[in-house]
Amino acid sequence: MYQGKKILGIIPARAGSKGVPGKNIKPLAGKPLIAYTIEAAQASCVFDFLLVSTDGEDIAAASLSAGAAAPFLRPAELATDSAKSSDVLRHAMAWCEDRGEKYDWVAILQPTSPLRSPEDIVNSCKLMIERQAQAVVSVCEISHHPWLSNTLPDDHCLEHFIRPEANQPRQQLPAFYQLNGAVYLIQWDYFLNNDSFYGPQTYAYVMPRERSVDIDTLLDFALAEVLLERGNNKEAK
Repeated sequence: MYQGKKILGIIPARAGSKGVPGKNIKPLAGKPLIAYTIEAAQASCVFDFLLVSTDGEDIAAASLSAGAAAPFLRPAELATDSAKSSDVLRHAMAWCEDRGEKYDWVAILQPTSPLRSPEDIVNSCKLMIERQAQAVVSVCEISHHPWLSNTLPDDHCLEHFIRPEANQPRQQLPAFYQLNGAVYLIQWDYFLNNDSFYGPQTYAYVMPRERSVDIDTLLDFALAEVLLERGNNKEAK
């Protein structure tokens, strides 16, 4: 419980990853990918219950070994490429309510964000309180400014590639942000009534890029391992 709020943590971990087969339990620096999210959630000490929503028995087993609950296997219709995350969330919330458990807030912690820290989770909760928010969603500043990108014509001519508004020093370009997938936190009743995290009282929790790696490819795995090794080396000094 955090500041009198009863909080459910949900880690959605589908088995059928196509980009990197078995991604959610693929070893990252010696541990299954999903273990990093479970450990960060536990260390934050804000969750009354932490569960993994998965359709894979091997993911469920790895989650149990790491200390999270995996009390059900997600229905097949919620484990497809086209399944909506909101439906996955509703399914887990309904499972809890069927057992007489209701929470003030619910958080989605994607297992593909292994570098989020326990403090990121706690600070998201702090922001919910400070801003009297309905939801908080983590973001990070983008690495490549969108004004320096464009579509290409069929002949790949670059004559009009650079937008006029981008013709200024990079430091003077306005900052742009993107969702980083690390934390989605929302009031329980607000989500049930609106089916969306984005409303007039949704606020951004800004994270640094070095904790915002979103694992989707083998290159992302390699980058995350480098950052983890760098962090471990700093702690050892």
